[in-house]
Amino acid sequence: MKKIYISFSLCFLLLSCGSSFQGFYNNHKADMGTTSFQVPNFMKALLSQISPEVKYTIGNISDLKYIKFDALSKFKQESLIAEMNAVTKNGYTDIFRKNDVDNTRIISVKELGALVTDAIIFNSSKNETTAYYLQGRFDPEKIKSFSDEDVFNQFSSSLMQSYQSNTNPSFN
Repeated sequence: MKKIYISFSLCFLLLSCGSSFQGFYNNHKADMGTTSFQVPNFMKALLSQISPEVKYTIGNISDLKYIKFDALSKFKQESLIAEMNAVTKNGYTDIFRKNDVDNTRIISVKELGALVTDAIIFNSSKNETTAYYLQGRFDPEKIKSFSDEDVFNQFSSSLMQSYQSNTNPSFN
Protein backbone atom coordinates (compact mmCIF):
# COMPACT_ATOMS: atom_id res chain seq x y z
CA MET A 1 0.00 0.00 0.00
CA LYS A 2 2.86 2.33 0.84
CA LYS A 3 4.47 1.66 -2.57
CA ILE A 4 1.21 2.51 -4.35
CA TYR A 5 0.93 5.79 -2.46
CA ILE A 6 4.54 6.71 -3.22
CA SER A 7 4.12 5.76 -6.90
CA PHE A 8 0.92 7.77 -7.19
CA SER A 9 2.52 10.78 -5.49
CA LEU A 10 5.59 10.61 -7.72
CA CYS A 11 3.43 10.29 -10.85
CA PHE A 12 1.36 13.28 -9.81
CA LEU A 13 4.45 15.35 -9.01
CA LEU A 14 6.07 14.59 -12.36
CA LEU A 15 2.89 15.30 -14.28
CA SER A 16 2.11 18.53 -12.48
CA CYS A 17 5.30 20.10 -13.85
CA GLY A 18 4.43 21.31 -17.33
CA SER A 19 1.53 19.08 -18.33
CA SER A 20 -0.41 19.70 -21.52
CA PHE A 21 -3.40 18.04 -23.12
CA GLN A 22 -1.18 16.88 -25.97
CA GLY A 23 1.12 15.22 -23.41
CA PHE A 24 -1.87 13.61 -21.68
CA TYR A 25 -3.17 12.39 -25.04
CA ASN A 26 0.21 11.02 -26.16
CA ASN A 27 0.77 9.25 -22.83
CA HIS A 28 -2.55 7.39 -23.00
CA LYS A 29 -3.62 6.93 -26.63
CA ALA A 30 -2.09 3.45 -26.73
CA ASP A 31 -3.50 2.30 -23.36
CA MET A 32 -5.59 -0.87 -23.48
CA GLY A 33 -9.33 -0.14 -23.54
CA THR A 34 -8.81 3.32 -25.02
CA THR A 35 -10.51 4.89 -28.04
CA SER A 36 -8.90 8.07 -29.34
CA PHE A 37 -8.55 10.32 -32.34
CA GLN A 38 -7.10 13.65 -33.26
CA VAL A 39 -7.64 15.53 -36.45
CA PRO A 40 -4.30 16.13 -38.22
CA ASN A 41 -3.72 19.24 -40.33
CA PHE A 42 -4.30 17.48 -43.67
CA MET A 43 -7.77 16.42 -42.46
CA LYS A 44 -8.92 19.83 -41.20
CA ALA A 45 -11.53 19.87 -43.98
CA LEU A 46 -13.34 17.11 -42.05
CA LEU A 47 -14.01 19.57 -39.25
CA SER A 48 -16.11 21.67 -41.59
CA GLN A 49 -18.22 18.57 -42.43
CA ILE A 50 -19.23 17.85 -38.82
CA SER A 51 -22.97 17.51 -38.37
CA PRO A 52 -24.92 20.79 -38.06
CA GLU A 53 -25.91 20.00 -34.45
CA VAL A 54 -22.30 19.50 -33.38
CA LYS A 55 -21.12 22.54 -35.35
CA TYR A 56 -23.83 24.69 -33.74
CA THR A 57 -22.86 23.48 -30.28
CA ILE A 58 -19.16 24.18 -30.54
CA GLY A 59 -18.68 26.69 -33.35
CA ASN A 60 -15.47 26.98 -35.36
CA ILE A 61 -12.91 24.26 -34.62
CA SER A 62 -9.27 24.36 -35.69
CA ASP A 63 -8.05 21.44 -33.55
CA LEU A 64 -9.84 18.49 -32.01
CA LYS A 65 -8.57 15.64 -29.84
CA TYR A 66 -10.69 12.96 -28.18
CA ILE A 67 -9.81 10.14 -25.84
CA LYS A 68 -12.07 7.68 -24.03
CA PHE A 69 -11.05 5.09 -21.44
CA ASP A 70 -13.23 2.05 -20.69
CA ALA A 71 -13.06 -0.49 -17.87
CA LEU A 72 -10.86 1.50 -15.50
CA SER A 73 -9.68 0.45 -12.08
CA LYS A 74 -10.30 2.93 -9.29
CA PHE A 75 -6.55 3.64 -9.14
CA LYS A 76 -6.34 4.34 -12.91
CA GLN A 77 -9.39 6.62 -12.73
CA GLU A 78 -7.86 8.59 -9.85
CA SER A 79 -4.58 8.82 -11.73
CA LEU A 80 -6.33 10.21 -14.85
CA ILE A 81 -8.20 12.77 -12.74
CA ALA A 82 -4.92 13.84 -11.10
CA GLU A 83 -3.29 14.21 -14.53
CA MET A 84 -6.19 16.28 -15.85
CA ASN A 85 -6.02 18.50 -12.77
CA ALA A 86 -2.33 19.11 -13.56
CA VAL A 87 -3.15 19.94 -17.20
CA THR A 88 -5.89 22.43 -16.30
CA LYS A 89 -3.61 24.24 -13.83
CA ASN A 90 -1.48 25.46 -16.76
CA GLY A 91 -3.19 28.63 -17.95
CA TYR A 92 -6.77 27.34 -17.97
CA THR A 93 -9.75 28.78 -16.13
CA ASP A 94 -12.36 26.40 -14.77
CA ILE A 95 -15.85 27.35 -15.84
CA PHE A 96 -17.29 24.22 -14.29
CA ARG A 97 -15.90 21.61 -11.96
CA LYS A 98 -17.78 18.86 -10.16
CA ASN A 99 -15.91 16.43 -7.92
CA ASP A 100 -18.06 13.62 -6.58
CA VAL A 101 -17.16 10.13 -5.45
CA ASP A 102 -18.85 8.70 -8.54
CA ASN A 103 -18.27 11.43 -11.12
CA THR A 104 -15.72 14.15 -11.87
CA ARG A 105 -16.54 16.69 -14.57
CA ILE A 106 -14.18 19.50 -15.53
CA ILE A 107 -14.70 22.19 -18.14
CA SER A 108 -11.63 24.44 -18.39
CA VAL A 109 -10.93 27.11 -20.97
CA LYS A 110 -8.40 29.61 -22.23
CA GLU A 111 -9.88 32.91 -23.30
CA LEU A 112 -9.08 35.73 -25.69
CA GLY A 113 -11.38 38.59 -24.77
CA ALA A 114 -14.97 37.32 -24.78
CA LEU A 115 -14.14 34.23 -26.86
CA VAL A 116 -12.98 30.83 -25.71
CA THR A 117 -9.93 29.75 -27.74
CA ASP A 118 -9.14 26.42 -26.06
CA ALA A 119 -11.45 24.12 -24.11
CA ILE A 120 -10.91 20.89 -22.23
CA ILE A 121 -14.05 18.93 -21.45
CA PHE A 122 -13.34 16.03 -19.10
CA ASN A 123 -15.80 13.56 -17.62
CA SER A 124 -14.87 10.61 -15.42
CA SER A 125 -17.33 8.10 -13.99
CA LYS A 126 -17.14 4.52 -12.75
CA ASN A 127 -17.83 3.19 -16.26
CA GLU A 128 -15.68 5.44 -18.43
CA THR A 129 -13.51 8.52 -18.61
CA THR A 130 -13.75 10.85 -21.61
CA ALA A 131 -11.72 13.93 -22.51
CA TYR A 132 -12.00 16.42 -25.37
CA TYR A 133 -9.62 19.14 -26.37
CA LEU A 134 -11.07 21.79 -28.67
CA GLN A 135 -9.22 24.73 -30.16
CA GLY A 136 -10.87 27.47 -32.18
CA ARG A 137 -13.30 30.31 -31.45
CA PHE A 138 -16.21 29.33 -29.24
CA ASP A 139 -19.09 30.93 -27.40
CA PRO A 140 -18.39 30.45 -23.66
CA GLU A 141 -22.07 29.70 -22.94
CA LYS A 142 -22.09 26.84 -25.46
CA ILE A 143 -18.96 25.36 -23.90
CA LYS A 144 -20.48 25.72 -20.43
CA SER A 145 -23.58 23.81 -21.60
CA PHE A 146 -21.45 20.63 -21.44
CA SER A 147 -21.79 20.70 -17.66
CA ASP A 148 -25.22 19.14 -18.28
CA GLU A 149 -24.67 15.39 -18.55
CA ASP A 150 -27.33 14.94 -21.24
CA VAL A 151 -25.80 17.66 -23.43
CA PHE A 152 -22.35 16.13 -22.96
CA ASN A 153 -23.55 12.62 -23.84
CA GLN A 154 -25.51 13.81 -26.88
CA PHE A 155 -22.51 15.82 -28.09
CA SER A 156 -20.21 12.80 -27.65
CA SER A 157 -22.51 10.52 -29.62
CA SER A 158 -23.07 13.03 -32.43
CA LEU A 159 -19.38 13.82 -32.73
CA MET A 160 -18.36 10.16 -32.85
CA GLN A 161 -20.99 9.36 -35.49
CA SER A 162 -20.04 12.37 -37.57
CA TYR A 163 -16.32 11.73 -37.32
CA GLN A 164 -16.64 8.03 -38.13
CA SER A 165 -18.89 8.63 -41.12
CA ASN A 166 -16.41 11.22 -42.48
CA THR A 167 -13.32 9.03 -42.00
CA ASN A 168 -14.64 5.61 -43.05
CA PRO A 169 -14.36 5.24 -46.81
CA SER A 170 -17.23 3.79 -48.76
CA PHE A 171 -16.47 1.05 -51.24
CA ASN A 172 -19.86 1.07 -52.98
